[in-house]
Amino acid sequence: MYAVKALYDGVSFKPKQPITIKEHYEVIITFVEPVKKIGTSTLPFKRGCMKDKMWMAHDFNAPLDDFAEYM
Repeated sequence: MYAVKALYDGVSFKPKQPITIKEHYEVIITFVEPVKKIGTSTLPFKRGCMKDKMWMAHDFNAPLDDFAEYM
């Protein structure tokens, strides 16, 4: 079983990511909720709206002490 997100524009389905399946599959289409468009974007938020609201620790890639015995 595979799950693929797609947008439906009233005529056709447009996958949000490439589909590389070569066999024929029976599919079940489930309409989850309408997409609220902002301008021409299909994103539920404006690009850049989280700028300066998120940060990453300076030692993000440092080894964790909890896994020291496995390293």
